[in-house]
Amino acid sequence: MSGSSAFIYSNSYQSYDFSPWHPLKPVRLLLTAELIKAYRLQDLSNMRIIEPHLATDAELALVHDQEYIEAVKALSDPEAEKTYALGWGLGTGDNPVFPHMHEASAMIAGGGIDAARLIMEGEADHVFHVGGGLHHAQRARASGFCVYNDVALAAAWIKQNYGARILYLDFDAHHGDGVQAAFYDDRDIMTVSFHESGMYLFPGTGFTNETGDGQARGFAVNLPLAPGSDDDILLEAYDNLVPVLARSFNPDIIITQNGCDGHWSDPLTHLGYTLNGFASLDSRLHELVHEVCDGRWLGSGGGGYQAYTVVPRAWTRLMAEMTDQVLAEPLPEEWRELCGRYAENGVPLTLTGDEPPKIEAAVRENAVNLAVKGVAEIRQTVFPLLGIS
Repeated sequence: MSGSSAFIYSNSYQSYDFSPWHPLKPVRLLLTAELIKAYRLQDLSNMRIIEPHLATDAELALVHDQEYIEAVKALSDPEAEKTYALGWGLGTGDNPVFPHMHEASAMIAGGGIDAARLIMEGEADHVFHVGGGLHHAQRARASGFCVYNDVALAAAWIKQNYGARILYLDFDAHHGDGVQAAFYDDRDIMTVSFHESGMYLFPGTGFTNETGDGQARGFAVNLPLAPGSDDDILLEAYDNLVPVLARSFNPDIIITQNGCDGHWSDPLTHLGYTLNGFASLDSRLHELVHEVCDGRWLGSGGGGYQAYTVVPRAWTRLMAEMTDQVLAEPLPEEWRELCGRYAENGVPLTLTGDEPPKIEAAVRENAVNLAVKGVAEIRQTVFPLLGIS
């Protein structure tokens, strides 16, 4: 599957840094970018690296209230009074206030819009925005490590400028609640989220009965998964739902949130995916975008809290999928040396070495049962709303 690709990244993304002890480590983005460079993907004729722009207030206002934007700006001043931050979801353990927060957040937001522009103007077929995927931010509130919602902004920008139909697919371990909320009554933007059930994990939403409002009923789809859900459970659920939904919706572009915090070793979640499972999902997505929307694919990052061992490998393989490359198994030595300067534990040796622990039979049975039940509920409730037999 040929086509032109782009990778959106800037070292300024290192400024999106809540604190040294916060689980969202910006170094994961640097290590991903450097691993992509170490594999020489940027030397391909069909791939280029793009610096993002700082999103304007008008662009941010496509999704966020101006009063909220002004509050984020004011709180970005190191000398600002912080007593009112909590009203905006800031100043919390999840979203501490940090200096120049607006500029750091708006740069990532701008990267999402740049990715959308490259695709819709025909300059690239596939774009991976590694710093994006901040899917929890609400219209007037920060949430879940997210200040501005870059993926929602990309979708809103595309709709405003092109009147396009957008399919948003979210595979982060956490429900894509901010994107769903932004378009819950919009028939032109379908949101689909596969995530660990809100019974066990933040943000406590994303159940199968959340299907959209008014004329857009059926245009929000949620599959909550149980702790221990593994590659086979994820991929079977994908195969049973996503291609059918995509063919019915007939999007002009697909936006994906490729959070890799569903990995079995992630410290914040309880799913059981592997690096090979993520790669299998990437391959399916690649086939799908060429089938239903002429290859227009905006991929983004998202969650992922194993900053050294999982995130760089998972997202480098996503970029390799977008550029039709098969990467050598031994990790480049120069990258391993760089990673070793940051890593708190061992540096991985290979691209795919990844052996999950054996899970108890009862845990897996529960995971299978919840996934099967969820798929059945979606087919029984959402499919009829969309005219899918």
